[in-house]
Amino acid sequence: MPYLIAENDIKSLIAKFSPAKILWVDTEIADYKSNPRLSLIQVLADSTDATGDATFLLDVLDKPELAKNFISQIMVNPNIEKVLHNASYDIRFLGNDDAQNVTCTLQMARKIPAYILPLPNRQLKTLIETLCGIAYVDKTEQSGNWASRPLTQKQLEYAKMDAVYLAKVHRRLLEIVEECYPDPATENLTALGEKYQRIEAQWKPLDSEIAEVKERFKAGMLAQNLKDSAYFQLSSSIAMKVDFMTLARLTQTEGIELNFPVTLTKEIQKQLGEVIADPSLAVEDIASWRLNSIIQQRRKSTKKVVPQPETEDLTGLGERYKEILPEWKLLDSEVEHLKERIKKAMLVQNKGNTPHFKLSSSSILKVDFASLAKLALSAGVELDFMVTLTPYIQKRLGDAINKIDVKIDYITSWRMTAKTVEDEDEEIPF
Repeated sequence: MPYLIAENDIKSLIAKFSPAKILWVDTEIADYKSNPRLSLIQVLADSTDATGDATFLLDVLDKPELAKNFISQIMVNPNIEKVLHNASYDIRFLGNDDAQNVTCTLQMARKIPAYILPLPNRQLKTLIETLCGIAYVDKTEQSGNWASRPLTQKQLEYAKMDAVYLAKVHRRLLEIVEECYPDPATENLTALGEKYQRIEAQWKPLDSEIAEVKERFKAGMLAQNLKDSAYFQLSSSIAMKVDFMTLARLTQTEGIELNFPVTLTKEIQKQLGEVIADPSLAVEDIASWRLNSIIQQRRKSTKKVVPQPETEDLTGLGERYKEILPEWKLLDSEVEHLKERIKKAMLVQNKGNTPHFKLSSSSILKVDFASLAKLALSAGVELDFMVTLTPYIQKRLGDAINKIDVKIDYITSWRMTAKTVEDEDEEIPF
């Protein structure tokens, strides 16, 4: 566990790691609640290390130049795969959007179907204890004082082992992902289809009830003028939109290059007319495949007496939701996983139909905004549609955004509280 404090030692190590193919990276943040700043960067290049002896601890507290050096040589280097847990948090201090080739074990774990990985959450502690056979991982130092110096031996021990745990979890997740998705070329589509139908028969009643409870709860809270309850809360967000031509003219006038994909809907294609064939547009034709079940499950229609929203028993409804949610989540994840495997297998095996499914395709046309804007302005084509100003676009526009008339939409969303879902929030826009 080399603990590096001297500037030259840290720079030398960063240079040593710059040709690496893969690194496991973690950080410790000082004053993360009030004035968050980098304290340590932990780097591991040997995933077989079980002791932490191969973990390098780089002390970069209040040394921004060293952090910049690490970012420029490691984080933005596309040839080095950087593995982190909850990477979106760490890269706030390690390059933000400039960081490239980043693998997030949190996202990897979330993509594994819940029925295969039925965990209450996807925290590193939970993953290492569950997947790697380690009985208990002490994370008390995570919220310790990383702004003080010298660091305690317990802090250093904690920091070095976090990188080891990260590498272990990453390796195990890769194994699980490989097990989850067998070779599509050898999948038995008949057996998969039969399994899907068995699972779907259990899933459908729960899925319909989940949807019904959500709608009733939403209507009840709105009717009873409630923004919060023991199970759900209503919240709002802001969507900023602007007319495409207004944004196109602004970027041309201000010399701002905006690169993001625009989907060419049928209406936009119609507005473009023959101009759509201009080679400068570089239209990307993306095939989209849809899997449809051939054999539909027959169900008896039952007419329920639903209370008026004003008199809805939200406590009873919430308890019912909590009761059926765990089983639904497992079945829902298995249904989605089976459909994904079947679709991949049908594509690889070049089958449009099986005894259980039919595969159909459609095309989505996409172009880069900058190319579309340039062509529309030069050809004198007035395109009439709205563009949502994402955080990326707002950042690129900077102060220039104040020069245009921006339409603001207030969107009410349906957010599940942590009292119902432990792992993460769920938003249901309406």
